[in-house]
Parts: sequence; structure tokens; C-alpha cells
Amino acid sequence: MSILTEITEADFNVTLDIVYATSANFTGQPVYARAACYLHPDAAAALRVAVDLAARQGLRLHVFDGFRPSEAQWLLWNHTPDPTFISDPRRGSPHSMGAAVDLTLADAATGARLDMGTGFDDLTPASHHGATTLSAEAQRNRFLLLGIMTAAGWDFYRNEWWHYQLFKARERYPVLSDGAAGTKMMAEPAS
Repeated sequence: MSILTEITEADFNVTLDIVYATSANFTGQPVYARAACYLHPDAAAALRVAVDLAARQGLRLHVFDGFRPSEAQWLLWNHTPDPTFISDPRRGSPHSMGAAVDLTLADAATGARLDMGTGFDDLTPASHHGATTLSAEAQRNRFLLLGIMTAAGWDFYRNEWWHYQLFKARERYPVLSDGAAGTKMMAEPAS
């Protein structure tokens, strides 16, 4: 049993699109053995607030990632050791604490994702909050996401429009491995 809260589409009224369980991520291969989303109970509570705020605007949260086991953080870091976009696992990622979520907004009626100017995990300056090279619509959509998430109690990471984390996560939550969290997201080691 996990010490984290599982985020499901039915229980949280979100769309799950866990990209690290597919090859459609910047590594080009699955990082997780199965698609699942977990958050620390504090983060799950803040996500519920964000879901409600988005729904009042006719929007739905589209989640790309939540808890990221420490083993997965090492895989990402070893692939692309760029601290501008990937947390150094020695420092600890808020994702590996269950205290961060990667997401975007979608129209609640159609499911169409709002234009954010870049895709998820676009590891370029165009992904920074406040990037002005984007269309006015994309900038407005980013500000809308930023407003919803900050009003719900989340802090943002300035280099990634999709990344939100609980305030002072590194001071409040421990880094967890897949085994310690009980999430069974990583492949079993070969014997």
C-alpha cells in the first residue's frame, strides 16, 4: 500500500496522460513501468482545490506527471543533466517527494488542451513562465494556469510553465524511492 494518495481520473475529475510511462517524452523511452499518478496527501488536497477552480472556468486539469520515484529522477538526470530543467537527484526533486505536479489546462467540454505555446517538457527558454515570444493567447493561457494553481496553494518553477510544487517542499517532505512509497511504478530489477 502506498503512503501517497493515488490520483485517478474518477476520484479527482482530471485527465491523466502520464508521459513518462510512454516513449513520448524527452528520453524517447518509457521511464515508468506503468502509468500511475500519486501525490503526497497535502498535494492531493491542493490539487482538489485547483480542480474546482478550473471547473468554475469550464476547464479541466490534464496531468502529465506527479510523484516521480527517486530511481526515475536519476534516469532523467542521467539522460539530460541540465539543472535548468531537471532537478539534480542529489538535491532532491519535489516530484520525488510527491509534492509536485506537471499539468496543463483543457476545455472541460471538448477535452482540447489549451495552447501554451510549447509542448510539455520542451526544454527551451520558450517554456519559461513569462516568455514573451509566444502568441498572446498562449501567454494568457499560461497566466490562467498560473492563477488557478497559485490560488490553490501551489508554487511555480519559473523555467517550466507546466510544473507546480508545494511551497518549501524540500524542507517539508522526504525523497521517496518506488519501494518506500509503495507505488510500484518502476520495473522490477532483473534477477
